[in-house]
Amino acid sequence: MRLRSLITAVVAAMALSSCGSSADDTEEASAQESGSVETRSVDHVLGTTEVPVDPQRVVTLDTPHLDTALSLDITPVGSVQSDVATGFPEYLDDRTEGIEVVGTIEEPDLEAIAALQPDLILSSSVRHEAIYEQLSQIAPTVLTDYTEGWRAMFTTTADALNRAEEGAEALAGYDARADQVGEAVGAEGATASIVRFLPEETRIYGPETFSGSVLTDVGFALPQLSYDEYSMAYVSAEEIGQADADVVFSTAYGDPGATTKGGVTAVWEFLEAVPDCAFEVDDDEWMLGIGLLGAEVVLEDVETTLAGSHCL
Repeated sequence: MRLRSLITAVVAAMALSSCGSSADDTEEASAQESGSVETRSVDHVLGTTEVPVDPQRVVTLDTPHLDTALSLDITPVGSVQSDVATGFPEYLDDRTEGIEVVGTIEEPDLEAIAALQPDLILSSSVRHEAIYEQLSQIAPTVLTDYTEGWRAMFTTTADALNRAEEGAEALAGYDARADQVGEAVGAEGATASIVRFLPEETRIYGPETFSGSVLTDVGFALPQLSYDEYSMAYVSAEEIGQADADVVFSTAYGDPGATTKGGVTAVWEFLEAVPDCAFEVDDDEWMLGIGLLGAEVVLEDVETTLAGSHCL
């Protein structure tokens, strides 16, 4: 009830503000209220949604959608941050200037979202399917599915933004860059693994995860394990040896000392066994930057990290 009242208040405020606006603004507001704004149908994981042909006020509620929008030269009016960060992922640099924070990924602020008067909301089903109806009351909402992989999420998001052609061209450029990096580091025939340390668990990332798929695009083979539906394997400290590979990349979510990495002898013994070929990389970039810009950063990390090394 509170959300419905808020939305009603927002619409009323829009109507009042239009009294002092230009004729064009008044016509646009009138068109929006009458439902005459030109729209197009977008298919997504929860069905089909009518979205504006040219969305102007986009809100993103997960990092893949923020990354994708920015990579297509669209700056959202609002987005969320992760629980362990203040602001947006650092790898996005000044691209996020002017974007308003509307809560965290885990707890979006519905009132703050509604106050921004968005005309399109983008997120993922694993994050926000439970509040999809509430979000749809605020603005047309399109959700993507992590299990389909980052490319599919990118493509659906680009489609919702009416940038499908630009998105396809961008992915082609990424593929060419991945081939270039693979050749430069000698990835063909080599193995690599990705380990992520969290407060209560340790994960090995498989080939269908974001960062895992980037490594396979480069040409690496990843460990053949029993991965879950999100292409992740959960291991104890004693099982960390399952991540053995020619090259090991590791990240920590938040303070490393507060994760399963800190103080666990078996983990350190494993990492010390490959001292010249075990590399720490940024968690925001490799785990949260799920999109084209993040993928380009991972490619750069791989090339820079392995340049001149004797791992391969």
